Amino acid sequence: MWRVTSKPAAVLNLRDLARLRRVRDRIDREYAQPLDVEALARGANMSAGHLSRQFRLAYGESPYAYLMTRRIERAMTLLRRGDLSVTEVCFAVGCSSLGTFSSRFTELVGVPPSVYRRDAANATAGMPSCVAKQVTRPVRTREATEKGRTGR
Repeated sequence: MWRVTSKPAAVLNLRDLARLRRVRDRIDREYAQPLDVEALARGANMSAGHLSRQFRLAYGESPYAYLMTRRIERAMTLLRRGDLSVTEVCFAVGCSSLGTFSSRFTELVGVPPSVYRRDAANATAGMPSCVAKQVTRPVRTREATEKGRTGR
């Protein structure tokens, strides 16, 4: 028996991957804007649940986790500059709650933002920005301890 579909499965997968890439690019561009999974899903013509599942399959983390990682990366850069307070950095990267920002920062970086600001200002002095970005990229504390245990 023939199965009738309007589009082959491979095309749907490629189409979903293209949509997911556009969502990821939007997060990278608009990280400081108020973004939520529902708005991202609407922009990709997907349901929020489908977007979350497919994004996690493609990138290994939820859209929200990816967004927060981008925000924390940018916050790390701003904190290393040293000319903004932690509160100013929190709002500059799109977080609306200092408590949530501090908790997430500590989870990803391993130290609170105030400690990072104090200690990291000179850590990348003289280092090319492309190297500094790679060296200072946040890694979830849980993932770092799991990698340490497995040796990967």
